[in-house]
This record gives sequence, structure tokens and C-alpha cells, in this order.
Amino acid sequence: NGSVRMEHVLLYTFLEVSSDCNFREQLHSLQSQGIVPFLKGSYCYDDEVELQTDGNRSGHLQNGELVHDPEINEILRIVATQLAEIGDQLDKEIKPRTVNDLVQHFLNENLSGEEITRYMSEAVEGLARALPSDMEQEKAMLVLAMVLTKKIANTMPSLLQRVFSTTVNYISQQFHNYIVRMV
Repeated sequence: NGSVRMEHVLLYTFLEVSSDCNFREQLHSLQSQGIVPFLKGSYCYDDEVELQTDGNRSGHLQNGELVHDPEINEILRIVATQLAEIGDQLDKEIKPRTVNDLVQHFLNENLSGEEITRYMSEAVEGLARALPSDMEQEKAMLVLAMVLTKKIANTMPSLLQRVFSTTVNYISQQFHNYIVRMV
């Protein structure tokens, strides 16, 4: 799905360029497992992308969904880098207890994906309420969700796949249109 692919690229790149990322090896394994589309540098190589007569590759946002396009990947990389800089500033606002509570939810095999997403959403909303209101609310919540992902994976790298998938679904449901507008 093109729209979810955009969130995959954004979150993956955010985590990749964030400071204090102690799970890089596990992060890179997401590509080999097929969880994240293969990105080389900031470009996605895909044999199905057509070369146009003007020499450009086909693909762009259509109906708000990402179609294979190295230029969009580059834009997502730039946006993710900017969001990671904001995330590094917000990182200190997140209490260890919030992270530890989320880790426990992710470790609980009895919780459904929807339940874990709800806990993530509640944590993001609670953190966003505590922030100064000088930042756009959607941007703050998007960054907080991605910083929580990093902090959970730093705490327990074995949870990366589950927390990554949950966060992609969460940001796709909550912030897809915002991300399309940023891109």
C-alpha cells in the first residue's frame, strides 16, 4: 500500500538519523525482513518503476498515496531529518516511566495490535498536552510517536519490529494527511 509505504520510509529514516539510536543493527534488519521497503541511501530501487521518455522515473503522490518515486523518498528523508532534530529536543520531555509502561504493553502477547495502538495514542496525547503550545499540535504528536518508538527500541531492541509496525499503523491512521501536506 503506497500510503503506508510513505509512513514506513518516514519512520525508518527518522530512526536512522536520530541521535542515541542503540538498535541500528536491528533497524537495518527490518529491510532484509521485508518490513521496510529497500532504500539505498534515500532512494528506493524498484524494477517496476518505469523510466519516462524525459528520463525521469514515474511516480508521485496520487490521491494522497505514494507511488514509487526517488524524489518523494528524498523529500521524506529531508522531512524525517528535520523531525529527528525536533525529536532530539523533545526526547528529554519523555519520562522513563512512560517508556517502561509502553514496553510492558508491547511485551504483553495477549494485547491486540489495536489495544497497543490505543496505549501508544494515549501516551502521545498525554505527552503532547504537557508540551508548550508553540509547536503545531500534529507535528508535536507525530514526532512524539516516533521518539517513543526510538526510546522503546533503545530500552528493548527485540521489540523493534512490533513497535515499528504499531507506530507505522498509528501514524498512518492519525497523521497521513498531515504527512502528505508536509511532503
